[in-house]
Amino acid sequence: MLAGTALMLFPSCESGILGGLYDVPETSSDYGFIRTETLTGHGTIYINTSQYTHWVYLDFQNAVADSVNIVSGDPLPDTWDIAVHRYDTKTNGGAVAMTSDTDIDDYADSGEMPDDDVFVEDIWTEDVIAIDMSGMMQGNIEYTADWYNAELSKWLDVDTSTMPPIYTKSDNVFVLKLRDGRHIALKLENYMDGSGTKGYMTIQYRTLDGNL
Repeated sequence: MLAGTALMLFPSCESGILGGLYDVPETSSDYGFIRTETLTGHGTIYINTSQYTHWVYLDFQNAVADSVNIVSGDPLPDTWDIAVHRYDTKTNGGAVAMTSDTDIDDYADSGEMPDDDVFVEDIWTEDVIAIDMSGMMQGNIEYTADWYNAELSKWLDVDTSTMPPIYTKSDNVFVLKLRDGRHIALKLENYMDGSGTKGYMTIQYRTLDGNL
């Protein structure tokens, strides 16, 4: 397999969509922060991560999602907290811990918090973030060098040892520790759209330190 050279990442015009929608869309026409509840710090994010050539950058404080083409040439968003590529993830100087809880509201209301020593920081990788799968059958996959958070990426296991791949979603709640020390609970609710097409992710989040 061929490891690709590190490439700069750049944003397209896809922006976050604030509030107003209370059901996850059944089509790919609406993306971003489709539901935000300021008083509880709870929200729903719906993003399209079907393209191997894109990261989707999420800014929780401003409720904005930006789709960034890895191989184009525009700068990254000025502010972001996590980014998702297919089902791979990275943080902006943060760290992630997986909890044993499966209900995000029950976990947030419990006041519990993972110990500091279980939070996992990003690692630099050159053979994880695939940007070109066209040569997969010949054993040639092109990768880009980038940061990667192995803990949050556990929210979906993709077993490629069989064809078609087997997708297994984690039901666990994850806790994201931001660079400034605040915490956000995250849970992957779905990785398909209403038609069953994979790569359309629905993510629930809830702030754990008051409002962002």
